[in-house]
Amino acid sequence: MKIRTLAIVALTCGLSGFCLAQTSPSTATKTSGGSSAPYNEGSVWALSMIKTKTGLTDEYFKQITGTVKPVYEEAKRQKIILSYKILDGEASDAHDFNILILVEYPNMAAFDGLRDRMDPVLAKVMGSEEQRQQMAVKRLDIREILGTKTMREITLK
Repeated sequence: MKIRTLAIVALTCGLSGFCLAQTSPSTATKTSGGSSAPYNEGSVWALSMIKTKTGLTDEYFKQITGTVKPVYEEAKRQKIILSYKILDGEASDAHDFNILILVEYPNMAAFDGLRDRMDPVLAKVMGSEEQRQQMAVKRLDIREILGTKTMREITLK
Protein backbone atom coordinates (compact mmCIF):
# COMPACT_ATOMS: atom_id res chain seq x y z
CA MET A 1 0.00 0.00 0.00
CA LYS A 2 2.85 2.38 0.88
CA ILE A 3 4.66 1.55 -2.34
CA ARG A 4 1.51 2.20 -4.36
CA THR A 5 0.96 5.61 -2.66
CA LEU A 6 4.64 6.49 -3.11
CA ALA A 7 4.45 5.52 -6.80
CA ILE A 8 1.35 7.69 -7.34
CA VAL A 9 2.98 10.68 -5.60
CA ALA A 10 6.19 10.23 -7.61
CA LEU A 11 4.26 9.94 -10.87
CA THR A 12 2.21 13.06 -10.06
CA CYS A 13 5.35 15.04 -9.15
CA GLY A 14 7.10 13.84 -12.30
CA LEU A 15 4.20 14.87 -14.55
CA SER A 16 3.91 18.23 -12.80
CA GLY A 17 7.61 18.90 -13.30
CA PHE A 18 7.37 17.89 -16.93
CA CYS A 19 4.40 20.22 -17.50
CA LEU A 20 6.09 23.14 -15.77
CA ALA A 21 9.25 22.64 -17.82
CA GLN A 22 7.39 23.08 -21.10
CA THR A 23 7.60 26.49 -22.76
CA SER A 24 5.04 27.71 -25.21
CA PRO A 25 5.98 29.87 -28.18
CA SER A 26 4.05 32.78 -26.70
CA THR A 27 6.01 32.55 -23.43
CA ALA A 28 9.30 32.44 -25.26
CA THR A 29 8.49 35.55 -27.32
CA LYS A 30 6.82 37.52 -24.53
CA THR A 31 8.29 40.95 -24.00
CA SER A 32 8.69 42.24 -20.50
CA GLY A 33 5.51 43.86 -19.21
CA GLY A 34 3.38 42.85 -22.20
CA SER A 35 0.77 40.20 -22.69
CA SER A 36 1.60 36.90 -24.34
CA ALA A 37 -1.84 36.84 -25.98
CA PRO A 38 -1.75 36.66 -29.78
CA TYR A 39 -3.94 39.77 -29.98
CA ASN A 40 -4.36 43.28 -28.62
CA GLU A 41 -7.56 44.17 -26.82
CA GLY A 42 -9.66 46.88 -28.37
CA SER A 43 -12.99 48.55 -27.75
CA VAL A 44 -16.08 46.75 -26.48
CA TRP A 45 -19.24 46.34 -28.56
CA ALA A 46 -22.77 45.87 -27.25
CA LEU A 47 -24.86 44.08 -29.89
CA SER A 48 -28.64 43.92 -30.07
CA MET A 49 -30.26 41.42 -32.43
CA ILE A 50 -33.64 42.71 -33.64
CA LYS A 51 -36.33 40.92 -35.61
CA THR A 52 -38.94 43.18 -37.18
CA LYS A 53 -42.32 41.91 -38.17
CA THR A 54 -42.87 41.33 -41.88
CA GLY A 55 -43.20 44.57 -43.80
CA LEU A 56 -42.48 46.80 -40.76
CA THR A 57 -38.72 47.29 -41.02
CA ASP A 58 -39.02 50.82 -42.47
CA GLU A 59 -41.51 51.74 -39.74
CA TYR A 60 -39.03 50.54 -37.12
CA PHE A 61 -36.27 52.64 -38.71
CA LYS A 62 -38.58 55.69 -38.70
CA GLN A 63 -39.24 55.20 -34.99
CA ILE A 64 -35.61 54.80 -33.96
CA THR A 65 -34.52 57.72 -36.15
CA GLY A 66 -36.40 60.03 -33.78
CA THR A 67 -35.43 58.27 -30.55
CA VAL A 68 -32.42 55.95 -30.61
CA LYS A 69 -30.32 57.95 -33.07
CA PRO A 70 -30.47 61.20 -31.02
CA VAL A 71 -29.59 59.24 -27.85
CA TYR A 72 -26.54 57.68 -29.49
CA GLU A 73 -25.49 61.01 -31.01
CA GLU A 74 -25.69 62.72 -27.61
CA ALA A 75 -23.83 59.83 -25.96
CA LYS A 76 -21.10 60.19 -28.60
CA ARG A 77 -20.94 63.95 -27.99
CA GLN A 78 -20.50 63.31 -24.26
CA LYS A 79 -17.92 60.59 -25.01
CA ILE A 80 -19.98 57.91 -23.26
CA ILE A 81 -19.80 55.80 -26.44
CA LEU A 82 -17.30 55.88 -29.29
CA SER A 83 -19.67 55.00 -32.14
CA TYR A 84 -22.68 53.00 -33.20
CA LYS A 85 -23.73 51.09 -36.27
CA ILE A 86 -27.02 49.70 -37.48
CA LEU A 87 -26.90 46.82 -39.93
CA ASP A 88 -29.90 45.70 -41.96
CA GLY A 89 -30.08 42.39 -43.78
CA GLU A 90 -32.09 39.29 -44.48
CA ALA A 91 -32.96 36.86 -41.72
CA SER A 92 -31.67 33.36 -42.44
CA ASP A 93 -34.89 31.80 -41.14
CA ALA A 94 -38.08 32.70 -39.27
CA HIS A 95 -36.23 32.72 -35.94
CA ASP A 96 -33.29 34.92 -37.02
CA PHE A 97 -32.73 38.67 -36.66
CA ASN A 98 -32.70 41.06 -39.60
CA ILE A 99 -31.28 44.12 -37.82
CA LEU A 100 -28.11 44.29 -35.77
CA ILE A 101 -27.43 47.36 -33.63
CA LEU A 102 -23.84 47.75 -32.46
CA VAL A 103 -22.73 50.30 -29.87
CA GLU A 104 -19.00 50.78 -29.31
CA TYR A 105 -17.60 51.58 -25.86
CA PRO A 106 -13.96 52.41 -25.15
CA ASN A 107 -13.48 49.48 -22.73
CA MET A 108 -15.23 47.29 -20.16
CA ALA A 109 -14.82 49.96 -17.50
CA ALA A 110 -17.19 52.17 -19.52
CA PHE A 111 -20.04 50.00 -18.20
CA ASP A 112 -19.31 51.04 -14.59
CA GLY A 113 -21.87 53.69 -13.68
CA LEU A 114 -23.25 53.67 -17.23
CA ARG A 115 -26.85 54.11 -16.13
CA ASP A 116 -25.92 57.19 -14.07
CA ARG A 117 -24.40 58.73 -17.21
CA MET A 118 -27.08 57.58 -19.65
CA ASP A 119 -30.24 58.41 -17.66
CA PRO A 120 -29.76 62.19 -18.11
CA VAL A 121 -29.13 61.65 -21.84
CA LEU A 122 -32.30 59.59 -22.16
CA ALA A 123 -34.33 62.16 -20.23
CA LYS A 124 -32.96 65.01 -22.35
CA VAL A 125 -33.60 63.31 -25.69
CA MET A 126 -36.58 61.00 -25.09
CA GLY A 127 -38.42 62.57 -22.17
CA SER A 128 -39.62 61.13 -18.89
CA GLU A 129 -39.51 57.50 -17.84
CA GLU A 130 -43.23 57.23 -18.61
CA GLN A 131 -42.74 58.61 -22.14
CA ARG A 132 -39.88 56.17 -22.75
CA GLN A 133 -42.03 53.26 -21.57
CA GLN A 134 -44.82 54.26 -23.95
CA MET A 135 -42.36 54.31 -26.86
CA ALA A 136 -40.99 50.91 -25.85
CA VAL A 137 -44.49 49.41 -25.68
CA LYS A 138 -45.30 50.87 -29.09
CA ARG A 139 -42.23 49.17 -30.55
CA LEU A 140 -43.42 45.78 -29.28
CA ASP A 141 -45.95 45.84 -32.13
CA ILE A 142 -43.26 45.97 -34.80
CA ARG A 143 -40.14 44.30 -33.45
CA GLU A 144 -38.74 41.72 -31.08
CA ILE A 145 -35.33 41.78 -29.42
CA LEU A 146 -33.96 38.29 -29.96
CA GLY A 147 -30.85 38.79 -27.87
CA THR A 148 -27.98 40.96 -26.81
CA LYS A 149 -24.24 40.33 -26.52
CA THR A 150 -21.21 42.19 -25.32
CA MET A 151 -18.00 41.43 -27.20
CA ARG A 152 -14.48 42.82 -27.22
CA GLU A 153 -12.86 43.78 -30.48
CA ILE A 154 -9.40 42.32 -30.90
CA THR A 155 -6.54 42.97 -33.29
CA LEU A 156 -4.34 40.00 -34.08
CA LYS A 157 -0.62 40.58 -33.51
